[in-house]
Amino acid sequence: MILCAGNNETFDFAVPVGVGLIDSAINLTRHCLVNKPEFLLFVGSAGSYGEHQIHEVVTSKTAANIELGFLDKSAYTPIDNVVSAQTEQVKDVIVNSSNYITTSAKAMGQFRALGLGIENMEFFSVMRVAQIFGIPAGGVFCITNYCDANAHRDFIANHGFAKVLLREHLKEKGLIRG
Repeated sequence: MILCAGNNETFDFAVPVGVGLIDSAINLTRHCLVNKPEFLLFVGSAGSYGEHQIHEVVTSKTAANIELGFLDKSAYTPIDNVVSAQTEQVKDVIVNSSNYITTSAKAMGQFRALGLGIENMEFFSVMRVAQIFGIPAGGVFCITNYCDANAHRDFIANHGFAKVLLREHLKEKGLIRG
């Protein structure tokens, strides 16, 4: 099953699960309870913490939920905040998820220093639901912006083309037709 967030990030080949951590977890859980898929592939846009370039297509099987409060030590969590379906011994791009978009160059650098590569609001919940249901999963992302003060402006400017690039990537990989 191919998934996407929804709202302005939809594809005719993907099932929208909702924007952000909560809606995507609820809606994907509902799908899995009704008709458990054999595989989950999330497709969407992402912001880069600096190593990945705008319009680059990035794949991952590893997600994290590291919030901004962790960076300044004003918060902690007792839960496991990294989920991975990666089985090979290769370096995977870690996709960080939050209900908030990073707009600070300082935070962007701190996230990068922690080993995080990109951010997408839904991927952590998709990977966590997949883990709970024992479903193999992964994600394909197109970079629309850097996680800095221009994040929203650049996302708006690049989002349409990112959707085209994602469609072309999936066609090239034989995951969708025409």
